[in-house]
Amino acid sequence: MRPEGSYEELERRRRRAVELIAKGHTQIEVAEMVGCSQGSVSRWLKLAADGDDGLAGKPHPGRPRYLTEQQQQKLGELLAQGATAHGWQNDLWTCPRVKALIERRFGVDYHVDHVRKILVHRLGWTSQRPERRARERKEEEIERWRSVEFPRLKKTPRREDRR
Repeated sequence: MRPEGSYEELERRRRRAVELIAKGHTQIEVAEMVGCSQGSVSRWLKLAADGDDGLAGKPHPGRPRYLTEQQQQKLGELLAQGATAHGWQNDLWTCPRVKALIERRFGVDYHVDHVRKILVHRLGWTSQRPERRARERKEEEIERWRSVEFPRLKKTPRREDRR
């Protein structure tokens, strides 16, 4: 399994390990320092002996992402403006709405389920449900009723007050 990090970071780690060996550290010490196994350090030493290209980074396999890093950052900014700024009637972002926004702004057609992965894993957004409240709700009348009818009861904080 490929370790985490860009191929440039992994290449820097391999070259650092070879430098530490050259400075006199043991393979076990170097493995602990760079966060890998002793076998990996041994393999990197053999590759370095064959030539400098042996430690070169290899790009990630697979298809490149459809949205670039700049486009993902722009998507985060667009989402922060709220759904009403983009033509919806309320400020609730749903995956189908985000999918439509991505199609409109960037010309990329994602599946709705993949949009959730982009929101969570790349942008750091979380799924949340809006609190359901009646439109006709009158907070002042509720407070008056509580104070008159139940003066001994403590006022329980509402969800938004607890945060």
